[in-house]
Amino acid sequence: MNGSELIELFKKGGKRCHIIGTAENGVIAGLDLEGRLYTVMDGTVMNRVNPAAVLGITTRSGYLNPGGDGLWPAPEGTCLGYQYGTGNWRVPPGLAGARFLVTEQTAGRARIEAEIDLINASGLGVPAIFSRDVSVGPDNNCLTVKVIESIQYAGARTLNHGECILAPWTLCQFDCGPGCEVVFPAAGDADIWDLYDPSDDCRYIKDGLVHTRTDASRRYQIGIGEAVPWIKLRLPHKKNEIKRSASRLPENMDYIDIADASPSTRPSDKGTRYSVYSDMNGFMEIEAVGGCPHVLEPGVVLPVEVVTEYRSMECKDEE
Repeated sequence: MNGSELIELFKKGGKRCHIIGTAENGVIAGLDLEGRLYTVMDGTVMNRVNPAAVLGITTRSGYLNPGGDGLWPAPEGTCLGYQYGTGNWRVPPGLAGARFLVTEQTAGRARIEAEIDLINASGLGVPAIFSRDVSVGPDNNCLTVKVIESIQYAGARTLNHGECILAPWTLCQFDCGPGCEVVFPAAGDADIWDLYDPSDDCRYIKDGLVHTRTDASRRYQIGIGEAVPWIKLRLPHKKNEIKRSASRLPENMDYIDIADASPSTRPSDKGTRYSVYSDMNGFMEIEAVGGCPHVLEPGVVLPVEVVTEYRSMECKDEE
């Protein structure tokens, strides 16, 4: 799919979108589609696109996953997660139905925001403002997308770490198949763990890099700790590499457990900086996570800067 076709798809679905950069080299932001971001390089949409989600709407009968690059609240599961407010997994309706507005824009940059009320699995309401400050910089066969992701706690009451944790979590989706893999520097066994079933047979280490297979043959998700500086997706069928790096946290914040765990459990102390999700339906995600302070004061902003570099495999990457 090219950028013009995606824009036409948004028009057909009656949903607003905003172009940052150009439709040939830039980002198309789905303002009425969870604020999802779709990167376009040399005219081609790089991210996964689910036309059914652009044309339709998510309802109680089923979630339409839009693809692209989404900003979600973390954690997903446990008693403090935001996908189990009803006891069963679901995307919060406040997020699925959010309407983002463009609050700032200049050449190659835009900031989009939406108010989203969250409810965690313990029944606590958490008013929030989601913000995505997006900058695009094309350079030959490489395109860099920098996004300052942030969630602002908009409630009136101070919340302690035992009753509420919250962090920005960006999930970037791609179509995948045979030969696809994610690589990242090998930092140690403690910095890689499984969030679902064991997936050790999908990984190996070579020349100081962990290689984890994302070819749609297995469903798994791994958490990656703060010692790992970046992760990179290799898509040989498209001759592209996509590298993500997330800023380190401020001193007053900690990485959190993002796991899709039972709402009857408490979060663990495994702090996630990156995550890789592999699905058997022909797509995968490279994810980056921010952090949370021990106390959420009214008005506190929880930011993380995520740089995603889209490259042709012919474009050298300084690692």
